[in-house]
Amino acid sequence: MRRLIALACLALAGAIAPVAARATVTHPYVGLTLIEEAATAPRPIKTHVLQVDLSTPGIRLTLTPPAGPRETMRQTTVDFVKDVHAQAGINAHFFLPFPSTDTAAWLIGLAASEGRVFSACETPEQNYALVANAPAINIDRWNRASAIRCGAAANLWTTVSGSAQIVTNGRVTVPAYRDAEHPDGALTPGGPRNYTNASSWYGAVNARTAIGVSRDGRTLTLFTVDARGGSEGMTVGEAAVWLVAKHGVWNALNLDGGGSTSMALADPATCAVSLVNTSSDNPAGRSVASSLAIYAHAVPRLRR
Repeated sequence: MRRLIALACLALAGAIAPVAARATVTHPYVGLTLIEEAATAPRPIKTHVLQVDLSTPGIRLTLTPPAGPRETMRQTTVDFVKDVHAQAGINAHFFLPFPSTDTAAWLIGLAASEGRVFSACETPEQNYALVANAPAINIDRWNRASAIRCGAAANLWTTVSGSAQIVTNGRVTVPAYRDAEHPDGALTPGGPRNYTNASSWYGAVNARTAIGVSRDGRTLTLFTVDARGGSEGMTVGEAAVWLVAKHGVWNALNLDGGGSTSMALADPATCAVSLVNTSSDNPAGRSVASSLAIYAHAVPRLRR
């Protein structure tokens, strides 16, 4: 059993308690709640949270489908949402090759798009950051969401995997590096910056993307925090605490972040799709290997 570093939620929650936080809550589509918040602690940050009520009629999700000579073809999250005529979307899997101008990509970890499983459990080479056989979030064809272990029997329909499960049963869980104190750590020390438990890849402050599920599996939470445009980003642990303390997340995964972090939304009035967040890559967002798109009905207009 993998040993995880269980962070002290209350202590961390106090460390990132928003100072003069400003939150804006809107309901752009039926079943979708957009929460945009600015805070000055743990440093200047801007978060964007899209909560999806999976029990709402008309809600449907889809993942970038398999295509091309590898597993998927890269495109921005904005372009994917446009192409599938969805209402919102977020970037998802880590991918290879990267960095590269090649548009054909391999996804890292389990992936399914409308019931087609096309990326399997794996032990990635980037084992200083990505755990082997990482858990996934699966939304089945009946819109029931759950965190699943890689390889476990499940009704795979729309399935997303990340680097690790960072919230488990309401507790913040960030993977440890194997060392004398953590012989069962899920990560291998090393990598481009010689990562260890004293200087973890998960402890870097960066733009972040995460996906979470409520305890009853009825609410899907999509999270981004920027590292540009007046926001300095978060560590993975800080993002996990934010999800638990502020948004009631029970299980969550860390998805591809940094320049890949993208949240797209179609304007309810014009249907024009644009980024909600400020990309660290370029104004249009990075071309990524997978995005998760959400379909939802328009909010009925009141008759005069």
